[in-house]
Amino acid sequence: MEKGGTLESFAAEHKKLLETALINYVGKIQAPDILKKAMVYSLEAGGKRIRPLLVFAVLSAFGKDTRLGIPAACAIEMIHTYSLIHDDLPSMDDDDLRRGKPTNHKVFGEANAILAGDALLTLSFQIIAQAAQPQVPAETALELIRELSKAAGAEGMVAGQAADIAGENKSLSLNELEYIHEHKTGKLLSISVLSGAILSGASYDQRRHLLQFSRDLGLAFQIRDDILDIEGTEEMIGKPVGSDAGNDKSTYPSLLTLDGAKQKLNEHIAQALAHLAKTNLDTGLLEEITNLIAARNH
Repeated sequence: MEKGGTLESFAAEHKKLLETALINYVGKIQAPDILKKAMVYSLEAGGKRIRPLLVFAVLSAFGKDTRLGIPAACAIEMIHTYSLIHDDLPSMDDDDLRRGKPTNHKVFGEANAILAGDALLTLSFQIIAQAAQPQVPAETALELIRELSKAAGAEGMVAGQAADIAGENKSLSLNELEYIHEHKTGKLLSISVLSGAILSGASYDQRRHLLQFSRDLGLAFQIRDDILDIEGTEEMIGKPVGSDAGNDKSTYPSLLTLDGAKQKLNEHIAQALAHLAKTNLDTGLLEEITNLIAARNH
């Protein structure tokens, strides 16, 4: 198969599995129609589905049945989607467009958008709690819930969001900027990788190298975002370009120059691939995802 073809078919198959499961999970809950519609609206907005894809790709690297990852992948995508709904609110980033469509609060109003985000966050843990089966014993489900809680909450993504807001209209150091992005973006990417490792019964060393891989991947992901905010187009990225500069946010290009940011991106990609090589796993899909993140244009 030609280079990239393996990932392309793997991604298409697993996106279909994921998106069917996401809508099924929401369909089964007893809730007001307006709430369910608001939840589904943002879940169906599409996107790269990088986080679920990482769950499935890690399971594949261990030679496991990737369908074991459906509950965890859906939970992580629901948390990611909730964070985007709330990020777009007027009190946060105040965005009108997300992936080329009106943001949730523009369609359903601010109150329903907040509630849809709240509902997606809490449903994510319910899904994992209900996922126990012979291949996923209760103690494994409990570990997933514990690690996902840390990654999504005050020690993870929410910490990054709070630091991001505190850093607006300030000149941040590179370490401060990395803290924001390791938490705001990186922690959900890391838990995606870690979830696949937990479900696969990874060794201590394998987990350590996979977590180091995910840290570099998360920083590379954000640096590429910052570069696209300068070089991209609204059609490519699905939202206005230059929004970071307009919001007076520190970015990698503003601290390192555009060329310096590109060099830093290449460094993190190289380090991520080096960590993968130390896992002694079949990491072809994970390598392709890494290179895709480095080169993506949206």
